[in-house]
Amino acid sequence: MSDPDAHLLIVDDDERIRGLLQKFLMRSGFLVSTARDAAHARRVLSGLDFDLIVLDVMMPGEDGVALTRSIRETRTTPILLLTAKSETDDRIAGLEAGADDYLSKPFEPKELLLRINAILRRMPDVPAGETAPKLLTLGPIRYDIERGEMWRGEEPIRLTATESHLMRIFAAKPGEALSRTRLVEDLGRDRSQSQERAVDVQITRLRRKIEDDPKQPRYLQTVRGAGYMLSPD
Repeated sequence: MSDPDAHLLIVDDDERIRGLLQKFLMRSGFLVSTARDAAHARRVLSGLDFDLIVLDVMMPGEDGVALTRSIRETRTTPILLLTAKSETDDRIAGLEAGADDYLSKPFEPKELLLRINAILRRMPDVPAGETAPKLLTLGPIRYDIERGEMWRGEEPIRLTATESHLMRIFAAKPGEALSRTRLVEDLGRDRSQSQERAVDVQITRLRRKIEDDPKQPRYLQTVRGAGYMLSPD
């Protein structure tokens, strides 16, 4: 059994692997966010707390071992490294950097699930009231990812079912542009121009609730030629 409250971050430069792991782990009961490289992971980590990070070692630029070492300077979040290398020296380097476990590619998804659950079981229970809130901050707006609730100060902001679904989709990939086609698919709708236009309408309505100036959005941005992107503080 997977911890239904656990929020995982998948960091891998391979889009196909990222997507496959996210879908598999979400089906296994986890809340899953993704990042495409170390820089993207830093932006995501600046706005969210996670229960475990699954981190690919062989990434362009800053690799997984270096990022692990950097994360360990400020966080104790468990880290599971994915590596194509099986040499002892590479495994030791990752563990010395602060990783909790490693898994060599290629691997069976079920083995990854078993490793994740084993790490989470080893983590000490945090007393009630001491768990860091899993929130996104959008200026004066707070969005609780797990509960799907949005607040401006002490006042709740009422979201429609579709707006709430869109916020969950964006919150899983902060700082990443999502195309209208992707949003239509993630909303579980058939691809069509009319559905893409419907997404545009929903985005406009959502902006009215979270932006000071919906015509010049700061947090729910339009990325020319790419789609829409949630850019939290």
